[in-house]
Amino acid sequence: MLPRFVPLNLLMALSWCLGPALGHELPPVEVVGQLDMGLGATEAASQGGVEARQIGERAWLRPAEVLESIPGMVVTQHSGDGKANQYFLRGMNLDHGTDFATTVNGVPVNLPSHAHGQGYSDLNFLIPELVSRVAYRKGPYAATDGDFSSAGSADFVYRTRLERPMADVTVGQRGYLRSVVAGSTEVGEGVNLLMALERMNHDGPWTVPEGMRKSNALLVLSGGTPREGWRGTLSAYAAHWRSTDQVPQRLLDAGLYQGQAFGRFDSLDPSDGASTRRTSLSAAWHRRSDQESSQLDVYAIRYALSVFSNFTYSLARPTDQFAQTDDRTVLGGRASHTWFSAPGQGPAWQNTLGLQWRQDHARLGLYDSASRQLLATVRDDDVHQTLLGVYGENETRWTPWLRTVSGLRVDPWRARVSSLTQWQNSGASRASLVSPKVSFILGPWARTEFFVNAGRGFHSNDARGVTTRIDPRSGQSVEPAPLLVGSRGQEIGMRSSITPNWQTSVALWRLDFDSELVYVGDTGGTAPGRPSRRTGVEWTHQWSASRHWQLDASLAWTQARYSDAGTVGQVMVGAPRKVAHMNLRLRDMGPWSGALGVRYIGAAPLTEDDAVRSASSLTAHLRVQRQMSSDLDLALDVLNLTDRKNNDVSYFYRSRLPGEPAEGVEGVHLHPAQPRTFRLTARLRF
Repeated sequence: MLPRFVPLNLLMALSWCLGPALGHELPPVEVVGQLDMGLGATEAASQGGVEARQIGERAWLRPAEVLESIPGMVVTQHSGDGKANQYFLRGMNLDHGTDFATTVNGVPVNLPSHAHGQGYSDLNFLIPELVSRVAYRKGPYAATDGDFSSAGSADFVYRTRLERPMADVTVGQRGYLRSVVAGSTEVGEGVNLLMALERMNHDGPWTVPEGMRKSNALLVLSGGTPREGWRGTLSAYAAHWRSTDQVPQRLLDAGLYQGQAFGRFDSLDPSDGASTRRTSLSAAWHRRSDQESSQLDVYAIRYALSVFSNFTYSLARPTDQFAQTDDRTVLGGRASHTWFSAPGQGPAWQNTLGLQWRQDHARLGLYDSASRQLLATVRDDDVHQTLLGVYGENETRWTPWLRTVSGLRVDPWRARVSSLTQWQNSGASRASLVSPKVSFILGPWARTEFFVNAGRGFHSNDARGVTTRIDPRSGQSVEPAPLLVGSRGQEIGMRSSITPNWQTSVALWRLDFDSELVYVGDTGGTAPGRPSRRTGVEWTHQWSASRHWQLDASLAWTQARYSDAGTVGQVMVGAPRKVAHMNLRLRDMGPWSGALGVRYIGAAPLTEDDAVRSASSLTAHLRVQRQMSSDLDLALDVLNLTDRKNNDVSYFYRSRLPGEPAEGVEGVHLHPAQPRTFRLTARLRF
């Protein structure tokens, strides 16, 4: 059990009250530049990075919203802040993480064959204050990226040391209280230990208080030099909460439910909620010389989730609540070795060979429930999955204006499912895919580079959907899904730095899937989907007007269509067609700094004939910071600054309320975004 930091709260309040007495002595000026993703640093116009200072300057509602630093990325939530978020990128409703691969300190976050959604990516254990950098890519163009990376990937790296120990305490409306204590120390010659503890309580705006309780701990032990070094990481996280799931628009329009007033933040099943825990242990080693470099990462994960949900209310039973459980162990690692050409002997090149291995052993359950009491077992499965990915990549600079990156990746997968409820749904499957990739980088000319990228990627399907022959509810025969589904991506882009303070990039891209991933929550597993094509354009711009002002802006437009001749419609549902971000940052104005972030999410089609669309949304977050002394900072966050009644997500499906026809009613169901929220953070350095 982590401490509740009550004395620290009192210390923060006392320090704030005594701010004038503490004076305004400022520490030495720290010069921090942008993470270098400029000319010559990337293989695609859509590739980039985020530095720690950019993360710390902005207001965040949830940890995973750090991903919104990636142009075109949207992070929302549809049911309880403890669950994995909803992610949207490049015309894709990524659900809880499918087709966007994420790692933290080399440990993968996505979970295949997960009880609540394929590729489930829960980033609630992330501590944004300790993130050193985030490197991101879009599209399946890098040989190092495998499963779940067709839309893109992000690699988070934690700091290994802090200049001074710190304690953050944040208090906010609706029962929000968060404390983070972190520090680092040398425990031996050249060996450093970073330690951090986090605790968060939050009830939210919901009529049924969310009761979110999160505990988090992080240890990072590291040593060595940039030439040769190592790192060990231990992460432990646990949380439990109640959730208010999405509700039908028809009920909000009526404003009444069983004779009682019903509003945006009310719940139809107050017993919905979940608990989860995640513990990971990892180690990394690297060595580099002028001729070659090597890298090795290994990890082990223990994970569990128990979630109760009710989205259709009483369509099939008096209460449609269902429970999903996931208890798993993950073992894996990756290794790579790179050879460099000798200088002055023809074109400069480097060749890389890499190996990635992962094994998941999961016990997955799906149950009918009522008020969190299990009523019947729908399915109970023991799942084993093994991935062995092998890749090679060559990067050659042929001339001062031409560089190529070419790679080949081979991914054999094996899956075995033992059904403990229906023997017909047991089975084993094997599949493999070969994924070639190539990139051309031209320039720079007049401080401008051009990029041409193409590659093949894939995502895996839930192993239960691959071996299922009999629907566990209806008893009808079903068509199994393929284990691996291929994708093909192409991109043409440009990046220009006309002046050192002005950088802009444009990317035109296309992404094709052989089959859309269709997760079927009622029965577990994935079902075969229709082939699809997405095309789009992205523009990003960064302007440093002076050493005090910086503007980041991005626009993304996407068209998503099924590529077969379907009978219903060609429009793909769920993902916004237009996304825009703008962030204006004020830095080092004496003791003051701040940031204003604005996010626009365009309407998304909710039906394949495009007859029903979600509402667009515009959200602004504001952060104002003041350095009270060399030891104390204060920051005020105003989330949803203009208090707009936005919706985090919207869906169109059939549900049934008491008194409605037995077959239910089709309509829009939504989960509202949180209203304007104030949070005050005090940071004390020791």
